Amino acid sequence: MIHRQTHVRKKEVATVREQTSEDLTIYTKTVPARTGEYADFPSALLPEIRAYLEGQGISRLYTHQAEMFEKAAAGKNVVITTSTASGKTLSFLLPVLQAALTDPLTRAVFVYPTKALASDQYRALQPVLEYFGEGRISAGVYDGDTLPAERSRIRKNANIILTNPEMLNAAFLPNHSKYGFDFIFANLKYVVIDELHSYRGAFGAHLANIFRRMKRVCGYYRSAPQFLCSSATIANPVELAEKICGAPFGLIERDGSPAPEKEYRILQPPVIKGRNDKAYGRYSASSMAAELIPRLAKEEHHFIAFGKSRRNVEVILKEARDRLDGAGFLSRADSSRIAGYRGGYTPQERRKIEGKMAAGELLGLVSTNALELGIDIGKLDSTVIVGYPGTRASFWQQTGRAGRNGEKCVNYLILENQPFDQYIAIDPDWLFAGGSENAIVDPDNLLIQLSHIRAAAAELPLSLDDAALFPDLGEVIPVLLGAEEVRTLAGRFAWSGPAFPAGDYSLRNMDKTRYKLLLRSGEDGDMREITEMDESQAYHELHPGAVYMHDGELYEVLKLDLVRRTAEAVPFEGNYYTVPSGTQETRILQVFQQEEFERSHICFGDINVNEVISMYKKLQFHNHQNLGYVSLTVPLQKDYDTESTWIRIPENVVQTYRSLLAPTRTGELALNNHFEGLAYAIKNAAMMVTMTERDDIDVIVSNNALIPNGSREEEVSLFIYDKYEGGLGYSEKIYDLIPQIVDAAIRMVGGCACEDGCPACVGDYSLNKKMVLWGLENLREQTEPPAFHGKQMEAEVPAIEKEFSFFRLADQWPAFCDRVVRSGESGGAFLGMIRKVEVEGHCLTLTLGSRFYETWLEDPDNRRGLENTLRYYAVCPADMQVRFRVEEDAERVEKTKGKLRRRYDDRLS
Repeated sequence: MIHRQTHVRKKEVATVREQTSEDLTIYTKTVPARTGEYADFPSALLPEIRAYLEGQGISRLYTHQAEMFEKAAAGKNVVITTSTASGKTLSFLLPVLQAALTDPLTRAVFVYPTKALASDQYRALQPVLEYFGEGRISAGVYDGDTLPAERSRIRKNANIILTNPEMLNAAFLPNHSKYGFDFIFANLKYVVIDELHSYRGAFGAHLANIFRRMKRVCGYYRSAPQFLCSSATIANPVELAEKICGAPFGLIERDGSPAPEKEYRILQPPVIKGRNDKAYGRYSASSMAAELIPRLAKEEHHFIAFGKSRRNVEVILKEARDRLDGAGFLSRADSSRIAGYRGGYTPQERRKIEGKMAAGELLGLVSTNALELGIDIGKLDSTVIVGYPGTRASFWQQTGRAGRNGEKCVNYLILENQPFDQYIAIDPDWLFAGGSENAIVDPDNLLIQLSHIRAAAAELPLSLDDAALFPDLGEVIPVLLGAEEVRTLAGRFAWSGPAFPAGDYSLRNMDKTRYKLLLRSGEDGDMREITEMDESQAYHELHPGAVYMHDGELYEVLKLDLVRRTAEAVPFEGNYYTVPSGTQETRILQVFQQEEFERSHICFGDINVNEVISMYKKLQFHNHQNLGYVSLTVPLQKDYDTESTWIRIPENVVQTYRSLLAPTRTGELALNNHFEGLAYAIKNAAMMVTMTERDDIDVIVSNNALIPNGSREEEVSLFIYDKYEGGLGYSEKIYDLIPQIVDAAIRMVGGCACEDGCPACVGDYSLNKKMVLWGLENLREQTEPPAFHGKQMEAEVPAIEKEFSFFRLADQWPAFCDRVVRSGESGGAFLGMIRKVEVEGHCLTLTLGSRFYETWLEDPDNRRGLENTLRYYAVCPADMQVRFRVEEDAERVEKTKGKLRRRYDDRLS
């Protein structure tokens, strides 16, 4: 129950520094300490385990620990979802110890999502190993950093093997018949999965298919391991466990552990005021965190601050260190006592940071959600969450890092000017009283399934029974046969392709392609690798001109080599960072499901997405002011097929929104685009009711929306799609939840505290909130549109100038072609061969000299490449059409064909 809660009005001031965290606190909740609920040791528990527990000062178990032991002893697969620091590790360790001490041949594999967490849990096992001795219980961490001799010892002797999904995929399963892995699989009693909730999206789909392969291998060795899982509180833990492990599960959710008093403070950054006291949004949460962190450090608090992204972490770390360095000799803390922690750091860097934090050498960390997991980093009394992390599950995991020593803790949530955050500002109880979200995973993603079917065939020949594990096996086998990667063998299909198919993909994402960032240093230009990332991330963070941040240091990217997949950078001394920008276009490939929804029609199916990153903006440190946009010399394009749910926008909404469109100074119909506000609200509502992050899904409106006088027969649709090739089940789940999503979008926009519309509710100050809300409500019920008062604010947005105009291309064509060629763009030379260019309305007609070129350009990929080039270098209308006309010289063509025939006839004779 709630002990105390207050709702405090904030003061609006000009700067963050003039206020303390108390001044900016809009909501406080104190949850009183909770007493524990205990149970006697189960009667079946071995006396020597009881003796060990009593020696550790444990005379009774928490009720959930006893329940886990009983259910595991009964042979059930179990998932436990009690709070952080509730003793979940002991819950699944007791059944494993019982089995190993009863039968020394017993093997258990503990799977952790990160190497750091596996190493940390191994350290936590040390008292058990020391008590029982090497002859009774043996354990070891088996990952990419384990030395060969230690690997051999673990395979031979370890009852408990701590590892990660990558090692299961690339070492255990492909080598099941060698090196002693056969003994492990033959005696495998338990598979323990910690932090189950972290296996969502691509990672979860890969792990589900790894366990499909493990089931085949275990069946071969006549074993059938039980699954014991622990998870953060989510809405569907049993569903998630069953999808990943492919087996029925029982649930333990009643928490018997005690907890200290916990205080939660929600902080709202102040409003930014300009001329005439006009509001221009709010200061960023990262700015406020950079003020709060030095105060915590000076007061000797031990804390962890969570940023949403690697870039966000580095910005906060740099600004907090700058302030600590400027605090002077009166400060009791210096910048060296706070550190960053995120992906991209080497394993050695991460372990050094973990050790310093646990030893008290560091006061605090600024981390991504990598430390949301249960790695031991010492006793913390505070957490700082910089922007709502997107799900309640993550919020409770992050705040659960403090107070593990039984002492009172304070948890700060600093709100961003984002939809979820501002919804919490209006209704804080939503965060504390509501249930958790669904964790979504799709084991049947075709590309992921294909990868693991190939790996499975190399482990054991595929049989008809495997169709029960891999639903698309019947379609995949003929393709593998045609590619000569499998061959028939006594009614089965044996692998005959490359030696190691399990190494052909990455478990963490859909993209195996990796890019390396190299630091150029010294006069001789020596190169040192800083980090690596997948292609999609590289396009966003390593484009030429990007400012990349690593451990608080800045690097400017000079070059991105798409062939060698490397980027080169040099140290950077500037006072800004960069954010990429671009466009996305879609086209429907096929429809799987469809149904009527109130005044709309919804579909689920496959679409093609073409994403082009064409520019980036510079944001100044500390005040995050937009310094302007810079166009990339060569746009970076990512084209892929994925799954999507799309909603037909009612005709009255389409006509009204089209009537509001206004041109920019460059002629594009981009002002007053309320379709964007509709998409923004739907995306955030979809994220709210599903456990998706901003990079998991995207929402855009079909390209024909911005045609002022468009045909009524041509539907305008809003696409909600998975940002992963092949899809990962997000949009399929969204298809079933459209009514909830529409209702949530209406609540979020209608409940926003702004007067006319802001980035939190509709995505932009230039959009009218009432008009977007009307569009959402008209998905259900038709009403008259509200009166519209234009909010064109183009003058306040940095202009993006382009050299050429669509409407003057007929005159500018030679200069346009020359510009494309000078930029190194492929196809530029061909454009110079166009015989004639005509512009009529929004249609561009290109006259070609050969009918073959017309056929070539009708290919969707070639046409899209041409249109992308036109849009990049020229200001084009959204509904631009490109047509082709052919004027061949018939006599010359026939003469050329005759020469070619004679040439090949001579060679053949």
